[in-house]
Amino acid sequence: MVLRARVAAAGRRAQGLTLRIVVDVSPLSLPRTGIGNYLRGMIGGLAMVAEEHEIVAFAPTGLRGTRRVREALEPLGVETRLVTLPAAHAFRVAWSKSGRLPLERLVGRFDVSHFSDWMYPPQRAGVRATTIHDLVPLHFPELVHPRTLRMHGAKYRHAAATCDVVFANSHFTAADAAEHLRIPPDRIHVAYPGIERRFSPDGEHADLGAPYVLTVSTLDPRKNVEVVMDAFELLRQRRPELLLAVAGGVAAGESAPAEREGVRLLGFVEEERLAALYRGASAFVYASRFEGFGMPVVEALASGAPTVASSHPSLDEASGEAAFRVDPNDPEAVAEALEVAVQQGAQRRADGLAHARRFTWKACGEAVMRGYESVL
Repeated sequence: MVLRARVAAAGRRAQGLTLRIVVDVSPLSLPRTGIGNYLRGMIGGLAMVAEEHEIVAFAPTGLRGTRRVREALEPLGVETRLVTLPAAHAFRVAWSKSGRLPLERLVGRFDVSHFSDWMYPPQRAGVRATTIHDLVPLHFPELVHPRTLRMHGAKYRHAAATCDVVFANSHFTAADAAEHLRIPPDRIHVAYPGIERRFSPDGEHADLGAPYVLTVSTLDPRKNVEVVMDAFELLRQRRPELLLAVAGGVAAGESAPAEREGVRLLGFVEEERLAALYRGASAFVYASRFEGFGMPVVEALASGAPTVASSHPSLDEASGEAAFRVDPNDPEAVAEALEVAVQQGAQRRADGLAHARRFTWKACGEAVMRGYESVL
């Protein structure tokens, strides 16, 4: 059935007819963090390059979620098919597990279905695609919420078994998926994230009343915020004027870190405020133990912030040659790297800006379209 659908879609494309591409945007129903930002940017990139093809954003979600999805997508001008439901999460889980009610019943005929991390809806025909952002639940099951572990485990199995094309947001994650999910490498395409225009050296610089070091992440053990705080205590012995600003919400099942002198927990920060925080920082630090890509590193470099990044290879592509790299589990090494970044970071500023310019949502959209076309 899928092969026949691919042949039919290829025939439509050869005749110059419009392809209909349905993208599941359910993650946009929550306040946006990394995956939601990637998804919104990817759709915006597709809209830039899809020419005559139709992009349809689809989501079954609750009332509040529907409002958030509309607000996120409104500037992009794509068609939306939003289904507002009570107990939307339970519906998505049951729909995915049952394999009933093909997607065509809700959105009509399509040529491509691109599903998200939240569900894997059945379909009668058409190309089947998804994005794998990272394999954190596979490598660190003890560090993720049990619901996340169940949801992603099922998604990984379905991606490997049913998808014609799988996208990864870095070559590191592509290789990881090929090795551990046994997905043939020729089915995996890399579509790097882009950086929003607001992340640039130009604009408001946040003022926290004192010079500060910034870290940005959801607060969970993998992100190593406790190590960053330990490193900051060491740094502050030499630079008592500094503050540490921690931007990011608390992960499900976790609790906020205990208060420490000189540390400000800012909670979830909207992107406009986040851009100003990057610009105003004396240095930015991202000591994550494992990533799919590491968008905050590129956002900080794009904003002109001297950047210290984990030396784990999952952050190589985000860091390039512009970030100061350090063992993420060594507080003394992190403190030393931060002091160097504060003192000498301006010398790498031009390299950081040039590196960050590589990552655009248009390039992401082009990579995704190439992936679809490879199986049409």
